[in-house]
Amino acid sequence: MTDLKSMTRPELEAYFKELGQPKFRAMQVFRWLHQGVESFDEMTNLPKPLREKLKEACVLTVPKVERKQVSQLDGTIKYLWRLGDGNCVETVLMRYKHGNTVCVSSQVGCNMGCVFCASTLGGKVRDLTPAEILDQVIFTEKDSGEAVSNIVMMGIGEPLDNFDHVLRFLTLVNDPDGLNIGMRHISLSTCGLVKKIDKLAQLGLQLTLSVSLHAPDDETRSKLMPVNRSVGVDTLMETCRRYFETTGRRISYEYAMVDGVNDSDEQADRLAKLLRGQPGHVNLIPLNEVAESPLAPSRRVRQFQQRLEGHGVTATVRRKLGGDIDASCGQLRRRRIMEREIHSPEEGST
Repeated sequence: MTDLKSMTRPELEAYFKELGQPKFRAMQVFRWLHQGVESFDEMTNLPKPLREKLKEACVLTVPKVERKQVSQLDGTIKYLWRLGDGNCVETVLMRYKHGNTVCVSSQVGCNMGCVFCASTLGGKVRDLTPAEILDQVIFTEKDSGEAVSNIVMMGIGEPLDNFDHVLRFLTLVNDPDGLNIGMRHISLSTCGLVKKIDKLAQLGLQLTLSVSLHAPDDETRSKLMPVNRSVGVDTLMETCRRYFETTGRRISYEYAMVDGVNDSDEQADRLAKLLRGQPGHVNLIPLNEVAESPLAPSRRVRQFQQRLEGHGVTATVRRKLGGDIDASCGQLRRRRIMEREIHSPEEGST
């Protein structure tokens, strides 16, 4: 079955040309898809014979709300979407003064193994298609009734581990005849896949790259993030420097504050030294507690921030949203998996 929503406009035009249809049909379908239609019958300006042909030959991805949690503290909405194959992914709608931001997932599960993240529990099941990533934005807007102006790719999965599909999603969501969300309003987070960062740099996209650093030394970072064992902090930082030199875009360094692990004054000093001469800023993240993890939130976030600033490093503390609704990435999906294993163990974990 052909996945029309994962196609760019030129690809749609080529597809409809093969069907013997005029070029403008591709634009009509493109707009319908990006409005979140749930059946080809909703495409009312298409001839009925064409709609019937599309039903037979094409698939239309429509995620269903498996669970929805709304924070009573700040209005943050967390969705657990059920995909066509029964797998689930999370999306979060966050409200800020500058507009609404949606945090999207790029994979079902994750193979990176970061010990503070619930997304990686159980490993990676599969990559999401471009359409499935795009659907998270479209159907969040549709369900909430609110427009999205910013996107962060910081949900379940490692975006650069799904490189081709993520790039296609970026092309689709940036299209002026679709959602028209500019690259400067998109942030992509990576745990540090250096070859993919170099590859991304060559594309010259104007998005914001967020690197999950979380420690200034190999010993600590390797304990928190197994990916570091094959890369190393020095190699990662050299890659980040190349990225800035190639794109001219500052990098945001994510740093989850873990009590007694990466929050000492000495580590703040080492982090400042590591970032010396490197354009960018540090985003300190108060750790969300995960039931399966022994790690606890740091009690020294402000002191750590002040120490960095004393070295001339720009450091901000991420506003904590949705603290009453399974705020950490992967928690809601993990809860669903565990409930299904308890009630129907023969069904497996997806």
